[in-house]
Amino acid sequence: MSSFDDHAILISSLKSKQEAAFEYLYDRYSAALYGIVLKIVTDADEASDVLQDAFINISLKIDTYDATKGSLFTWILNIARNKALDALRKKERKYKIQLDDQIVGTIESKGATNSNSQTDTIGLREIVSKLKPDLREMIELHYFNGYTQQEITDMKGIPLGTVKTKIRTAMQSLKKVFDIK
Repeated sequence: MSSFDDHAILISSLKSKQEAAFEYLYDRYSAALYGIVLKIVTDADEASDVLQDAFINISLKIDTYDATKGSLFTWILNIARNKALDALRKKERKYKIQLDDQIVGTIESKGATNSNSQTDTIGLREIVSKLKPDLREMIELHYFNGYTQQEITDMKGIPLGTVKTKIRTAMQSLKKVFDIK
C-alpha cells in the first residue's frame, strides 16, 4: 500500500510537485485515460501523444484542482478528454483545408488559371455564380476579396456561426459541382 492511496496526501504531494506523486498518478490512471483518449482520436500513436500532453497539462495545472468541485480522477479525465477533442478538431481543420485546396486544384486543372498561375477570378466567378446569392456573396468576400470570417461578420452584421455555415455550405456545393468526395 502506497502513502498516496490517501487522496489528501496524493493531492498535497502533487501540488508540491513531488515526482513520486506524479509517477503514482500516471501508473494508477494512465491506462484508463489512454482508453478514453483512444476512443476519441482512434489512432494509437496520436492517443499516446495526447495522453502525454494531458499529463504535462495536469502537472502544470494541478494547483487549480479543487477537491470540492469533483474527484481527482474526474478532473484529470476532463483534461485528457479535452486534449483529445482538441486533437480531433485540429485534424478536422487540417482535413477541411485539404478539401478547400482540392477544390481550388480542380478548378485550376480545368483551365481556370491565368499565366501567373493565380486563380482566374473570371472563370471561377462563373462557376461560383451558380451558387445561391447569399452563399455566392460569402465565397466572394472570403476567397476573392480576402476577408476573414470575423471581418465578414462585422461587415454584414450577422453572427460568426452563420458566416461559417454559409461558407461551409457553399464549399460543399462546389464539391458537388466538381464531384469531389
